[in-house]
Amino acid sequence: MGFNNILTSSNNAVMRITVNRPDKLNALNLDTLLELGQAFEDAANDEATRVVVLTGSGEKAFVAGADISEINQLSPMEAKDFSELGQQLMLQIENLGKPVIAAVNGFALGGGCELALACSIRLASDNARFGLPEIKLGVIPGFGGTQRLVRMVGRAKALEMTLTGNPISGQDALQLNLVSKLFNQAELQDQADKLAATMAGSAPIAMQHILHIIQHGADLPLNAALDMETQLFALCCSTHDMREGTSAFLEKRQAEFTGR
Repeated sequence: MGFNNILTSSNNAVMRITVNRPDKLNALNLDTLLELGQAFEDAANDEATRVVVLTGSGEKAFVAGADISEINQLSPMEAKDFSELGQQLMLQIENLGKPVIAAVNGFALGGGCELALACSIRLASDNARFGLPEIKLGVIPGFGGTQRLVRMVGRAKALEMTLTGNPISGQDALQLNLVSKLFNQAELQDQADKLAATMAGSAPIAMQHILHIIQHGADLPLNAALDMETQLFALCCSTHDMREGTSAFLEKRQAEFTGR
C-alpha cells in the first residue's frame, strides 16, 4: 500500500522504513504512527524480510518527537488513546520476531527516542542527540520511554534525563550503551545496511528465538529464564537451518539458511 508520511523499500531480505516528514523533523503525528504500524505489520508478514532498518529522512533528525501541534489539542481521553497507540507500535517493533536496526541520523527526541529504544539495535551518527524532553511541555513520556530507558541506562541516569529533559550526545549515548556504534553521518546508512545484510544471512528462526529470550527472559527469575533458553535451544535443533548450519561448519562452507 502507499504511504504519505513514510517510505519503504526492500532489498536482499532487508526492508528499509524511513519516516519522511523532513519539514517537521519527522515528528510522529497520528497518521505517521498508523502508517508505521502498517509497515511493520507488512514486515512481519513478509517471509522474504529478515531484517528491518528504520531511519528518518534528511540530515537533521531521525524523529524529533511527537507532533506538538496535535498534542496541544488533546483531551485527557484522547491523550490516553494516543499514548496507547504509541505504546502499541513500540511493542509491535519489540516483538516483531525480526531484528530492527535504528539508524539514528540526528535528533531522536521524545517519541523519536522512544521509537529508537524499541528497536533491537541502535546505530547513531556523530551529530545524534537522544532525549526525553516531555517535562518541558508539562507532560511525561507516553510511548514507553520511562520504562525502556531505565532498563537500558539505569535509574539514576533515566531520572536525570526525564526530570531535566536535557538531551545527551551520540558519544554520551555510546558510553551509556544506549547505542552500539557511532559513525559520521556520511557513513551511517551504509553501515546500517552492512549490519542488516550480515544479519539477513543468519538463521531466521534462531534470530527470532534470540530476540524473544533476551526481550522476555531478562524480567524472569534466572531459573525460569534458563528453562526458557533450554526450550528454545531444543526447538532450534528441530529445524532444517540447524542441520544446515552445523553441516556447513563441518564442511567448511557458507551456510544457506532458509528459515525452516
